[in-house]
Amino acid sequence: MLKNLHIENIAVIEKTDIDLSSGFNALTGETGAGKSIVIDSINAVLGERTSKELIRSGCERAEVCALFCKLSSKAISVLSDNGFEPDEDGNLLIRRVLSISGNGSVKINGKPATVGILKSIGNVLVNIHGQHDNQGLLNSDTHYLYIDKIAENNGILNEYYTEFKHLNAIRRELETEETNDDEKQRKLDLLKFEIDEIEKADIKIGELKSLKDNLEIAENYQKTVNLLNIAYNGLNGTDDSDGAVSLISNSQKSLSAVNGDNFSSTVQKLYDALSLLEDATCDIRSFLQTAEFSSLDTENLRQRLDLLYKLMLKYGNSEEEVLKYLDNAKTQLSNIEMSDKRIAELSAQLDKSTERLVSLGDKLTQSRKATAEKFAKKVTEVLKQLDMPNVVFSVKIEKMHYTKYGCDNVEFIIRTNLGEEYKPLCKIASGGELSRIMLAIKSVLANKDDVDTLIFDEIDSGISGRAANKVGMELKGVSNSRQVICVTHLAQIAVCADTHLLIEKSVNDGRTYTTVTPLSYEERIKEVARIMSGTDITDNLYNSAKELLDRSKNNGNL
Repeated sequence: MLKNLHIENIAVIEKTDIDLSSGFNALTGETGAGKSIVIDSINAVLGERTSKELIRSGCERAEVCALFCKLSSKAISVLSDNGFEPDEDGNLLIRRVLSISGNGSVKINGKPATVGILKSIGNVLVNIHGQHDNQGLLNSDTHYLYIDKIAENNGILNEYYTEFKHLNAIRRELETEETNDDEKQRKLDLLKFEIDEIEKADIKIGELKSLKDNLEIAENYQKTVNLLNIAYNGLNGTDDSDGAVSLISNSQKSLSAVNGDNFSSTVQKLYDALSLLEDATCDIRSFLQTAEFSSLDTENLRQRLDLLYKLMLKYGNSEEEVLKYLDNAKTQLSNIEMSDKRIAELSAQLDKSTERLVSLGDKLTQSRKATAEKFAKKVTEVLKQLDMPNVVFSVKIEKMHYTKYGCDNVEFIIRTNLGEEYKPLCKIASGGELSRIMLAIKSVLANKDDVDTLIFDEIDSGISGRAANKVGMELKGVSNSRQVICVTHLAQIAVCADTHLLIEKSVNDGRTYTTVTPLSYEERIKEVARIMSGTDITDNLYNSAKELLDRSKNNGNL
């Protein structure tokens, strides 16, 4: 429950601390005193979107702190899921700072958090119900949510939604498979041509580089051979003349025959030169006799390269990509050729999924109808307590097309007077009736709601007299199991509260200030009297207010 609320520099509130009890808390005050500011502050600390206009004029920053205690197991679970936990006393302190610069901050038990995390946690701490909730009641598209909450349909809804997604996935694949025959045949012909073209090429990884290297050799081979023959003949000689090897060999032999040692070094030089020349001659002869290069066909090499370039232009930038394209094309061809079999498989799967979805939809419908009957009966009983004795509340459930939420159109209908027909809630003109219907629904939902704190923001619009008495007692009843905070302008509701807080506005030195003060018994009498008349409090008015308060406290009814 919400134990304490600290507000600082929010609109007309400079600084205030509000202590709240575990039962029924009423907030009253004159129009414009700042009751809505308190609700805006609570919304802010729960993670709702705020605006810079909420910050008090002349201030750079504002903050709201909320202290929660006696957390529910669900609240603790959501905290844990987001990386937080209560303190050692089981409390939770949320602090949100707003800044004119936009650099606000959020802290949960002293640890930084995002506004998104704060909102998810706030959703399980407090529910705020205001006059706008009446508009929600008028929207029949959301009525199934109330029924599913009471029926605790989360499990079956998840099953249904999972099957709903599965069925649609099958349907989409089936539609893809069932393309027209002309398109399928065109695709088959194209794939077969592409596969045949690539397979005939018999591409090998690394072939492109090898072809380019060999082509370079082949294109220069003849010129190279001619030059090498000239060099070889010069070294080895021809039939008509001696070569350098023979001439130097003869010279070396002649010098070796000279007596004495005068030319021994020269003979050695000629011997070394002869050895080098013989090696060179051997290298040239070896190249000229190699069959690998002599057999290279320049034209064939060029044709093969042109084919590879053509295929890579169509199917990829490398041998690897072209071969990968081939594998994909074969897979596609196989899939298309197997499509008739796949269509039959998908059709069978679709039939089974449809059968499961219909079964789950029927199960969901049955749960909703059974719950709706009990829900309508309980709401009708509460409405009778709220001074609407002739009203009968009902839930109309009709079959509709299958959506992700089920196959039911759920709508709340009502008969306000005996002998009249049931009508949708949107046909009810009275705001007071709508407020009481909303309260009745919230009252029935209270025990199914995991949230410990319910805030009612002036839901008593259009209500007065005996109906107001009944609403006050109903709120008191709801507070037996939940903390209730109610902003009200009706004395009959305020006197039912366990804790009564007065919101007052004052002006000091040209600035407006709002304070929130818990009222004593005597102060409550005066505030109830003010609410009843809005004028000076006479003795009679004072006594009437005291009697109203005492009757509420002593007898539990008005």
